[in-house]
Amino acid sequence: MCTQSAELYPANAITTKTVNLVNGENFDPSFIGINPSATLPTLTADGKSYRNTTDVILYLVANAPTRSPPQPLTKPSLNRSMKTNTIPTLHCFSFAMTPNVSPKLARCPRPLSRIIGQATLVKHSQDSANSRYAAFYAEKLAGNGALLDIYTGTNKNPSAFYAQSQEHFSNLKYYLYTILPSVLPADGFIAGTTPGEADFHHVAAWLTRISATSGATSAADALVALEKIFREPVPEVVRNYARVWIVRDSWKRVYAAGLH
Repeated sequence: MCTQSAELYPANAITTKTVNLVNGENFDPSFIGINPSATLPTLTADGKSYRNTTDVILYLVANAPTRSPPQPLTKPSLNRSMKTNTIPTLHCFSFAMTPNVSPKLARCPRPLSRIIGQATLVKHSQDSANSRYAAFYAEKLAGNGALLDIYTGTNKNPSAFYAQSQEHFSNLKYYLYTILPSVLPADGFIAGTTPGEADFHHVAAWLTRISATSGATSAADALVALEKIFREPVPEVVRNYARVWIVRDSWKRVYAAGLH
């Protein structure tokens, strides 16, 4: 479930299914058949598959019984900033601040989860019944294997990865502390009194994800986690924006079990 579906659709109007990325469920051939990129979110509707955040949100907004007016952001720097953040945030925070931590990371739960997902990937890749996806599995095995080498310390010269992670970290901070405050309203949402496409697409899930990756588990510690990882107070306009989101029933339903 995502905030836009919870906000715009009545309960049970959309059938949801959890795909556990930690366990590598997205590598199952049945899911690859729906989304060849094996990524989330993915939506199937009207005989079609919508395979990325933009397409999913556009469909949900356009077909919602409770219409939310489109409110695209006019500042291209917002989209450009998000697109330049090419290293997954899950890994960025692990490495950006303290480069020489591979031995410890190899024993912590997050690298372990990567190994679990990799084992699932290997299992599916070795199944002859999945040969039609051989190219996909080969590419993922190579990419994930290189990342696991960083985690486990097998890669003895990870300086390029660390440098890229630190650059990504800087991009995230610049977005959060400079670009985002410049587009958020003093009160309410970008779309007005209720959230619209720009709120769903560009900000809400991103901000929650960054908070979760920073160590937050609920709304109560989200801003604290951000300030701890970025070592600066979160801008007041971002605080206000977070506050108007977390009191909404849609947000509470989506994140009832914790931030993600």
